[in-house]
Amino acid sequence: MSVNNGVFSYEKNGRIILNEINFSTKEGEIMAILGPNGAGKTTLLRCMMGFLKWNSGTSKLDDTDIRSIPARELWKHVAYVPQARQASSAYSVQETVMLGRGSHFGLLAQPSEKDIKKVNEVMERLHIAHLADKRCSEISGGELQMVLIARALASEPQILILDEPESNLDFRNQLLVLNTMSELAVEGMSCIFNTHFPSHALQRAAKSLLFCGDGKTLFGDTNEIVTEENIEKAFGVKAVIGEIETPETVLHDVLPIKLADLNESAEEKGSNDKRLAVVAIITGSYESGEKINRLMHEYARCIVGRMGMPYHQNGVYIINVILDGAEKDIQTLSHKLSILPGVSVKTTYAKKDSSEQGGALTFEQYI
Repeated sequence: MSVNNGVFSYEKNGRIILNEINFSTKEGEIMAILGPNGAGKTTLLRCMMGFLKWNSGTSKLDDTDIRSIPARELWKHVAYVPQARQASSAYSVQETVMLGRGSHFGLLAQPSEKDIKKVNEVMERLHIAHLADKRCSEISGGELQMVLIARALASEPQILILDEPESNLDFRNQLLVLNTMSELAVEGMSCIFNTHFPSHALQRAAKSLLFCGDGKTLFGDTNEIVTEENIEKAFGVKAVIGEIETPETVLHDVLPIKLADLNESAEEKGSNDKRLAVVAIITGSYESGEKINRLMHEYARCIVGRMGMPYHQNGVYIINVILDGAEKDIQTLSHKLSILPGVSVKTTYAKKDSSEQGGALTFEQYI
């Protein structure tokens, strides 16, 4: 899915809510949309799917303007999960999830065995099978959120669009939703989600779109968009992006520390300095192994050495890659590797040169 030069305001001469929005997602990619309350994140989703009409610009599915796609055909490919509200529906959880299969059978037709099997599969996947016979009016807001996600997955879409899917959930269910998105991406589904958690974008999304005020946005690789400088511009807070090292990998987290002085110019972050680094990768997933190889090819310009070996006893592959290139490129590659499910990644940089010239050690200097 892509949006090209999207502009939207609720009144013809009213305040512009969305201004020159541009982004695109690929098959098997997760994209996060971030911004403060009232920035226009939900409005963007509604415009993107055709619920609201762009003042100018287009939304496209596989390079076809969605306005030219019949609704029934469109919703075979796209599924939407709105923010959960407390339901008054008399439908049971199982019946609600079955509604997601509506594009697969006729209006008056009965669900087939295949439809019933798919509904049961997604309820098991999201750990809500025990709620199957409960009315949606009898479950909590967090449980309802999981039901709405299950309903969307039941349609077997190519693109899953979620509006703040983690907001009403506890830690366990937040992790379940994030893990499910990562698994679906490996299976080839594209996921686009609004979020109030920059750390979720850093940990899961390959691409991010950040609202920066006046309807304007930044779009690109997540580690280049979700930076301390950009968070300050978008949210008006000074934040620290830190690394939390676990026995398996390194996770990025975002900690807001104080309100920003809007009159103070933000210090530029990110570096194009050349650095020498080693990326250690462990994976037991064949599918992830193919994606690792594609990333290695994409960043071949930075790679000066690579060693890999299978460790059959534990059923894993161990890869060490030596990189000599711009720090930004190394950070981007490390981030793209870190969001692959089943992949553990750690990046170690050579210490910066302490000579009078300063700068970082290159591969030639190091050897």
